Amino acid sequence: MSIQPSQNVTLEDKVHERVVQHVHLPKRISQIRFSVFTPEDIRRMSTIQVFNHYYYTPDRRGFPHGPLDPRLGTGTKKDICETCGLGVADCIGHYGYVKLELPVFHIGFISNVVEILQRICKDCSRVLLTDSEIQTFRNKFKKPNLDNQQKKAIYKKVGELCKKCSTCPHCGALNGKVTKLNAIKIVHEKYKVPSTRKGKDEVDQQAREFHSEFELATQLNPEISTYIGEAQDDINPIRCLKLFRNIPDTDVEAFNMNPRVVRPENFILTHILVPPLVIRPSVNTDGGTNEDDLTVQMKKIIETNIILRESIEKGHFVENFMEKWDALQLETALYINSDTRNIPSYVTKKKIGKTLCQRLKGKHGRFRGNLSGKRANFTGRTVISPDPNLEINQVAIPELVAKVLTYPEVVNKNNKKLLQSLILNGPEVHPGANFVVKSDGVRKNLSFVKDKMDIAKNLKFGDIVERHVMNGDYALFNRQPSLHRLSIMCHRVKVLPYRTFRFNVCDCAPYNADFDGDEMNVHIPQTEEAKAEAGMLMDILKNLITPKNGDPVISCNQDFLTASWKMTRKNTFFDRAEFCMLCSYMGIEDKKIDLPPPTILKPVELWTGKQLFSLLIKPNNNTKVFVNFETKAKNYWKDETMCPNDGYVCFRNSYLICGNLDKKILGDGSKSSLFYVLIRTVGPAYAAACMARVARVASRWLMNHGFSIGIDDVMPSPSLTEKKKMILSEGYKVCDQYIKLFKDGKLEPQPGCNMEQTLEAKLNKELSEIRGRAGSMCVEELHWSNAPLTMSVCGSKGSVINISQMIACVGQQTVGGTRIANGFMNRTLPHFPMFARDPAAKGFVSNSFFTGLTPTEFFFHTMGGREGIVDTAVKTAETGYMQRRLMKALEDLFVAYDGSVRSADNSIIQFKYGDDGMDPHRMESEESGRPLNFSFIMMHEKNTNLPTKDEKALSPSEITEKVEQFLAQPASQKLFSDKFMDELRTFMKNYTSKLENMLKGVETARSKRTSEFDKAAWDVVVHYIEKITERQLMAFLNACKRKYEKACVDPGEPVGGIAGQSIGEPTTQMTLKTFHFAGVASMNVTLGVPRIKEIIDATKNISTPIITAYLDTPATASKKQKEIAARMVKGRIEKTTLGQVVNYIREVYNLGICYIEIELDMKQISALQLDITPETVRHSILHSPLMKFEKSKDKSKDSKTKLSDDPNLVRIQNGNIRVYPPSVDRDSMYFNIQRLKRYLPEVIVAGIPTTNRAVINEEKGNIYLLVEGMDLLAVMGVPGVHAKTTKTNNIIEISTTLGIESARQVIMDEIKYTTGSYGMNIDTRHIKLLADIMTFKGDIFGIQRHGIIKIRDSVLKMASFEQTTDHLFEAASHTRVDDVNGVSECIIMGVPIPIGTGLFKLMQDAHVDKKRTLPINRKRPIFSTKSLLK
Repeated sequence: MSIQPSQNVTLEDKVHERVVQHVHLPKRISQIRFSVFTPEDIRRMSTIQVFNHYYYTPDRRGFPHGPLDPRLGTGTKKDICETCGLGVADCIGHYGYVKLELPVFHIGFISNVVEILQRICKDCSRVLLTDSEIQTFRNKFKKPNLDNQQKKAIYKKVGELCKKCSTCPHCGALNGKVTKLNAIKIVHEKYKVPSTRKGKDEVDQQAREFHSEFELATQLNPEISTYIGEAQDDINPIRCLKLFRNIPDTDVEAFNMNPRVVRPENFILTHILVPPLVIRPSVNTDGGTNEDDLTVQMKKIIETNIILRESIEKGHFVENFMEKWDALQLETALYINSDTRNIPSYVTKKKIGKTLCQRLKGKHGRFRGNLSGKRANFTGRTVISPDPNLEINQVAIPELVAKVLTYPEVVNKNNKKLLQSLILNGPEVHPGANFVVKSDGVRKNLSFVKDKMDIAKNLKFGDIVERHVMNGDYALFNRQPSLHRLSIMCHRVKVLPYRTFRFNVCDCAPYNADFDGDEMNVHIPQTEEAKAEAGMLMDILKNLITPKNGDPVISCNQDFLTASWKMTRKNTFFDRAEFCMLCSYMGIEDKKIDLPPPTILKPVELWTGKQLFSLLIKPNNNTKVFVNFETKAKNYWKDETMCPNDGYVCFRNSYLICGNLDKKILGDGSKSSLFYVLIRTVGPAYAAACMARVARVASRWLMNHGFSIGIDDVMPSPSLTEKKKMILSEGYKVCDQYIKLFKDGKLEPQPGCNMEQTLEAKLNKELSEIRGRAGSMCVEELHWSNAPLTMSVCGSKGSVINISQMIACVGQQTVGGTRIANGFMNRTLPHFPMFARDPAAKGFVSNSFFTGLTPTEFFFHTMGGREGIVDTAVKTAETGYMQRRLMKALEDLFVAYDGSVRSADNSIIQFKYGDDGMDPHRMESEESGRPLNFSFIMMHEKNTNLPTKDEKALSPSEITEKVEQFLAQPASQKLFSDKFMDELRTFMKNYTSKLENMLKGVETARSKRTSEFDKAAWDVVVHYIEKITERQLMAFLNACKRKYEKACVDPGEPVGGIAGQSIGEPTTQMTLKTFHFAGVASMNVTLGVPRIKEIIDATKNISTPIITAYLDTPATASKKQKEIAARMVKGRIEKTTLGQVVNYIREVYNLGICYIEIELDMKQISALQLDITPETVRHSILHSPLMKFEKSKDKSKDSKTKLSDDPNLVRIQNGNIRVYPPSVDRDSMYFNIQRLKRYLPEVIVAGIPTTNRAVINEEKGNIYLLVEGMDLLAVMGVPGVHAKTTKTNNIIEISTTLGIESARQVIMDEIKYTTGSYGMNIDTRHIKLLADIMTFKGDIFGIQRHGIIKIRDSVLKMASFEQTTDHLFEAASHTRVDDVNGVSECIIMGVPIPIGTGLFKLMQDAHVDKKRTLPINRKRPIFSTKSLLK
């Protein structure tokens, strides 16, 4: 019998191997340096030289020295590599090279070649700068801590200086502009020097000498004489290579290059690498083989190279020779990038496939398709379906799937027997096992093993059994698109029959899942570390609350809400049998249920649904769960606990005292909900258990009770039909009155609107109200048990509008936010009269879905529906790209151990996260972004710490004193922020004020009572209800301290990624429409996805720039005075053209003279409070840019004349203005008169030219101006405008006018306003972080490719985002170094990300030399092998 000593130490070995020791792991890549291969590098890397263009020998083997030479590796399973002797699974492949007969330009570096040629002399190869300037720039590039953007700026400055230099400071040679004619042609425009440049005459002389060289050619072929002027200095690759080789190393450093690594001559190809066969395998077909695109293109290069060699050897004509050289350059360019532009058509006769660049870039390229994201094993995907009987954190996996997905479990003394039984079951029986991996690495497939008993008996500690997925295993459950981190969470497996994944319906919201055919993915973690992180971080119980704003996201919905609402109504009772049956449905097998006393004793014992829900939270008296809160339900009306609708919900120590439970109490999105209170007071596990109990009870009760919807539910009663007709007739009358006023010209325009716009706004408003009144009428008329009404009231599905459309009327159909526009000649459809504006003709649907729509109504309804479908389709693409950009910009940000927010390169974005260091996930207050709900904490602590008779109540002054003492403690001063302490003081001040008022009332009541019993009763009432004891107060303050401490953000938290998800995910629910400002129908403002896009892109010219200008009027001014002031300021701001303030502009022809006469409308000028006089108009006309005229037929720049050149052309006579044409030439005079008449009405005579209009608006008694246009500085300078409060929604303009801090604030305000318009609540800390990342360097960076690179310029990060190959070529040309420390880089390189659980470092117990005599104070190790194994 053999002894196995290794079994005694297996546990320690396994701990070392799987947790502690990392000696077996590859070393971490900390840096990547990019450079360009030299010809020597290429030859050294290569195994063979490739010079044959044949693919195969006659025996179908790779042709020696051909593109498929067997020494380059193997691409098939049966072949063996002739270089290393390994098969396709182990051979990584070997390179070859092709030596080009003539050098060619590298298409990836062609722009670098042009830039360097522009910077050097084309004769002596020196940089076109003086030696001192070269030295200055070399020193600048060598400065430490320069980022790549600063180096780019210096490099650009070098280029600008070199462009200005037309004569070489070293040799005196002439240098001009270097341009790229097409993909591979570079010319030096040596003799094209701007006329303003010095030395123009000398250049012209050299140009004439150059052109004289073509005299003989011109004589022989006169046709080329017209093209002599276009002849330029051609720079071919040979000449370019020679120039680059002659550049001194000192000059190369002035190009931001390291000459020891990369020199400019490396940008010219003389050798090309031939990639291994493994990345370009041949595909065998019936007729032979199909070769990879790279192989095909390589063959073309070799063939062209062979032809070129023969041309050189045989001495062919120069013309043929140059064509072949061009062909070689083009084939080489296509080999690198098959999308190369400006290629002659004869080269691309047939479609070029994917070559090197195409394999790297795009969604399916190497970076995004194979490095940033990968296909994974141990995953499954199938259709999802609901199962209310599962726990909240469970997922049902079909047995078929469970047999395929496995987990590698290491054998130890605790699980050996279990794993032996699983081996005996084998792959076909669940639970079983598929593979056994022995300690020596031998892997056995149990499908092909005959004697499973033998394997089970010989199972040893340390062996790995790949067993089936079993109940209780961890599984990551995911639904795409994964817009936020809650789209993938950890569930516990429950293996069930059938073929779909099932989970509790409460879990739908975070996944945005429904059951109309959706599919979801499941991933099984394969290591203990992965299981630990999934269970601790991704578990669904840890994610019941969304990090977006701290609201609960997993809660009851739909049928559960309907059943709960019906069960907790006042008139719902259960007898003993039914009540006990419902208690059994809860599934509380592990606890005893204490049946409460019945609510009604006689004539039969009856219990209420409220008692059932009280039991659901607290099944028996031993359960120490105390829920205390009050809130208003959806159907709340008045009088709090005495609400007639029973809409005020009150819990006291887990007993539901009053109120019916609806969506606000049991649903998501509310911090006053039951489950949120349970999460915060008891814990997420208990909240999820209660949620599952509600799901089980509600679904079973509703099945027995019955709840269905039919045609009877939407059939209107006769009285309801009559009321509907009455509402419609009244609404139509109002509409007809508006239309009549419009036709008569008596309709008063709204501010900023003309009469037609006002009519449309009023009709839209009235018709919308008709549908609203019809909906309210339906709610009043329908019986409370009506199914659609029940669903609407309890919040499970639908709204009053849905009921109104089904029963009463569908309402106004809109397209683009307005009524249906005229599609035919002056009408919407041929069925209506011309110019019809009545409701039916413009899209109002008076019928309901029950009565049916007329053909015209149906047509209008489809128009509105189509807009929604198109909007959704376009929005999906827009928001998806926006989410990707946000995540790429913010992914690296994390909270450091000092509380600051830092990027991957350790640059500080925020000194303290969110300015207060609070985690949005843990904010409890209903007020957005505040950490604690003081009222709830006070109520809870007072009810759980009831005072005894002996305890003395505190007076208001004593309460204040205790609070101040608590806040003065050093621990409180260190922990709490000043804002939080002010909030706590304010709450306690309000509380003591309320207490003082009650005490005064008690004193008054006591004075009216005569008996001592009555007086004592008053004392008892106050003592128990409102007064607070010292014990209660300290419990409250300590609870606040405990919760505040818990709400602080954890170091390592990836706040950037969470912020990107929290902003990006809600945008998918927005629309692409524009909406109006409240009260100003004409002032459109862009909202929704387009506005969010404008903000994060930092768009300079936004679609609707609006300046909000507040007036500098005294506080004592009356409303009329404010209105007059507003009109005066409006006149000074609003752009006013001459055509708006004249009675006429007419042509006057007299004998020998003609002019334009203008008469101003002084009444209108006075009414509009405009500061316009004939003198100001004359000045405006003279200096208007529109007043330019042709002097003569010569079209040169100096051929135009202005009116301001001769001021006498504009005169004032008798209050009128006369404008004379500038030309006395009879031929042009008439045309000049017509030009004057055409452009004079457009001359700006008042206001700011960049503003279109200003609208006076009133809000809460405050009158201000909304200015449509730009130039904030000019508006702020207008007399009467309060400059300090004036602002615009244009972020770039705010930045240039008021500075970067103001721009940061406007970014936050605009995002809050836009998201708030859709009822979305995003925590302000996420928005602050986005604003900070856009502004932290002192300039505004948009979240797009140009802005993200300025935020943090990492090569791999940008290559995995957009323009992959451009970034790689740029990095190689400047020998960039990428520190692999960001999220994208770490994922690509396969190293741990230094964020979250990867941020901290473990201290290991070092072995210290015992011979040392000095005492060493060592830190105790946090983690060591010895302590782990104890």
